[in-house]
Order: sequence, then structure tokens, then C-alpha cells
Amino acid sequence: MSDAHRDAEATRVVRAGLPPEEAYAPPLPGPVFAAHYHLPGDVDGAPYTYGRDGNPTWTGLERAVAELEGAAEAVAFASGMGAMSAVLFTWLRPGDVAVLPSDGYNLLASLRQRLEDFGVTVRTAPTPGDAQRELLAGARLLWIESPSNPGLDVCDIRALADAAHAHGALVAVDNTLATPLGQRPLALGADLSVASGTKALTGHGDVLLGYVACRDAGLAAQVRGWRKTVGAIPGPMEAWLAHRSLATLEVRTARQAENALAVAEALRDHPEVTAVRHPGLPGDPAHALAARQMSRFGCVVSCTLEDREFAERFLAGLRLVGEATSFGSVRSTAERRGRWGGDAVPEGFVRLSVGVEDAGDLVADLRSALGAARRGELS
Repeated sequence: MSDAHRDAEATRVVRAGLPPEEAYAPPLPGPVFAAHYHLPGDVDGAPYTYGRDGNPTWTGLERAVAELEGAAEAVAFASGMGAMSAVLFTWLRPGDVAVLPSDGYNLLASLRQRLEDFGVTVRTAPTPGDAQRELLAGARLLWIESPSNPGLDVCDIRALADAAHAHGALVAVDNTLATPLGQRPLALGADLSVASGTKALTGHGDVLLGYVACRDAGLAAQVRGWRKTVGAIPGPMEAWLAHRSLATLEVRTARQAENALAVAEALRDHPEVTAVRHPGLPGDPAHALAARQMSRFGCVVSCTLEDREFAERFLAGLRLVGEATSFGSVRSTAERRGRWGGDAVPEGFVRLSVGVEDAGDLVADLRSALGAARRGELS
């Protein structure tokens, strides 16, 4: 990414979704807490009617997300799972076929089971090699996750979207790991860009949120109808915190991407570590394709240690990196991913979420913890 482009993005995210300037008003209005609104007369065309249908604080955030994703409209949800469920259950009916990644976010397995319980046929294939392409005949919806979580594999979004559309399928992309500053799925041909705003979008580990960014207003209306029916609405405080956090999205994700590459390079060269993955790492199996469709490579690095016990000693020995799930926070975290089950990873597989700390300090912390793990130390 050129410096000029990065500067332009930094300016864009600082102002995304803000209302027109008004004398003596705050640049970002505070959260609106309302279960109902004054509603005289006919409700047709009323901008706000009831608290489950809309909220001015959501509106500001949704406008900002739509601008960043290059979408016609965006719809905010209480969580990433709320957003994912809205897409899958809005368009899929008994007898339909959905194509999902077999190596995606582990709760996709729960959604797959529910879809199958409702009579939807679910086909799965791994992310690398565009393997989902072979399963598209007769499909109603293709779900892509690129980069995948936790394996960090990448697929060709444009090629898969073109193939899916040729079969009449709708295309949704989980853009959580990349963020809209790292990847624009709609520009690559997808119909829907879905993300957990809990992660890097908000970036402070204090908000649960999700969104669906839609290519056209008709798709957004259907997603919004699902949200109203099931009540998967974000709180106004969460929506306001998310919108506030967007102002630093560019500087946070730029620093995290730089730090993640430094961490990946250090781990790649360490004798205790194998199978280091990061899309920005030259030589990574996903790097060439990622470089064509991503403008930055995210904050997540994965690697494999000797076994479960070694990994647990390593995590216990970290001082700057906290042991926690999720990713995208300004504070670095790591976890042994196998503790949750559901991911096809070795027992010593570690997923790191790299924050905005000093890169040298992070690398020193990781090396120290690896040394302590080799010596059998456990704090």
C-alpha cells in the first residue's frame, strides 16, 4: 500500500459516518437510548418507530461501515454470530444447497448442523486451492472465509464469486480477519461482506458486535428484516463505542500488520517453532494470492509447538501477551486453539493476535517464553 493511499484511508476512517458539522454539536453524537420514539400519524416513511427497528446510533455506525466496505448499505448486529446467522437463515430454505468452508471459524459447524436440521444440504471444502468451486452446482449460497480462522489460508475471492454467480448462487465473505481496510470483498465480486466487529474493527476487546455490508439495498432490506424478527440488535452504547473506535482503525491495523510480520519472521527462524503462518510472510503458501487481493495482512499469526504441554508452558511464560481467545485487540493475546475443540489443528497449535506494542518487546517476550518452555518452567 502506498503512503498516499494509506493517508487517504486514515482521513476517510476518521470521518466515516459522521453527521454534517453543526455549531456547538459534538462531532460524534452520543448514544441514543430509546425503546420507542414520538410517533404521530402514519408510520410509513418514519425514520424511527420502535427500538427494535432502528436507532440513530446504529444509523451512524452503519453508514460508516457501508462507506468503508464500499457497500450500498450495512446492517449492524449484536454479535458476529448474529450477522452470520442472518445471512445463512435469510436466504436458505429446506431443499437449498449451501457451500461452506470446512476450515472456517469453529462455530460454523454449529450453524451447519442447524441448517441441516432445517433441511438445507451443506457441502464443505477447505479454503486453499479454491476447492469450494467444485461444489457449486445447484448451490443457493456460497460462504467464503479468507483468510481462514485459525489456519490463515486464502482463496481467490473474485474467481469463486464469478463461479458462484454463474451457478446462480449468492456470495458472502467473512471479512473479519482482514477488516475493510485490508480487503474489500464487494469490490472482488461478493454480494455480502460479513464480519465480527468484536475483533479488529473495534479493537479494544470491550464490545460484542457484528455487521453485514450489502451490495444493494434490496439485500440489506432482507437482512434487516431478519434482525427485526429475531431481535439480534446491537445496544446503542456498543454501536457508539464501535463508531468511536473506527477513527483509529487505520493506525491500529497498520501497526498490528507491521508487528504481526515482525513476530512471524521471528517465530519462523526459531528452532522450537514449526508451521508458522501469516499471509504477509514471504514464502507463506497464501502470500502470493493474499498480496493480490489484500492491502494489508491482518494481525493474526499461527504456529505449532512441540505438543500441548510445551504450548501451555509457553503461554504461561508470556508477560506482554495475554492468554485469551478472540483477536484484533490493541493488546496482544495468544491461545492454544485446540482447547476449544472443533478446529482441525495439532495440540500444540497456537494462534497469536498481535497488538500495537513495540515489536521488539513482543519478539523478546515470545523468545523468552519459548526458552522457559524448553527448560520446563511453568509460572
